Amino acid sequence: MKKILLFLFLGAVGVTAYSCDNNDDVVQGVDYDTISQVKDITGTFSSTGDYTISQGLNIPSTDVVLVYRLVGGNAWQQIPKSVYLPDVAGKPTNRVFDYNFVFNSQQVQIRIDDENFNLPSDLTSGEISSYLNNQTFRIVLVPASATGVGGAKSKNASVDYSDYNAVVKYYKIDDTKVQNIKVN
Repeated sequence: MKKILLFLFLGAVGVTAYSCDNNDDVVQGVDYDTISQVKDITGTFSSTGDYTISQGLNIPSTDVVLVYRLVGGNAWQQIPKSVYLPDVAGKPTNRVFDYNFVFNSQQVQIRIDDENFNLPSDLTSGEISSYLNNQTFRIVLVPASATGVGGAKSKNASVDYSDYNAVVKYYKIDDTKVQNIKVN
């Protein structure tokens, strides 16, 4: 009888040890214990800042960085984004620049790239106001999936990352209390 109880006890311990693992936080390729982060930064692009706005963040290597520009009201446009300016008398023609960003594990830098004209002298005062002054960007950190299933690295991801509202819905992000930081 003692041998049977010993085997039952060892069997129960073995089943318990085998059934306990740490993979219960990932369901169908979506990591539910990684918390998405959202932060707004508002700043002005200027020559003293080399037309760059920087924000320090702790970015885990398991996250993907998405950046959106506020383009009016409550509309967010994903960057990188090319801006084609109309021809204006007294200004160069075919004026184009890009909002772009780079990041590392400590910060995100949003910048203006590839300008084919002189900033800001080749812009009208209205264009300076619309494209350089007090620009608001939303930085969104979402989990990446190294397996390519359901995360931002997946070619078949079920979310359109260019659509801010789709990203918010997919990752269940509460964007009603986003921290807004004024830089430069």
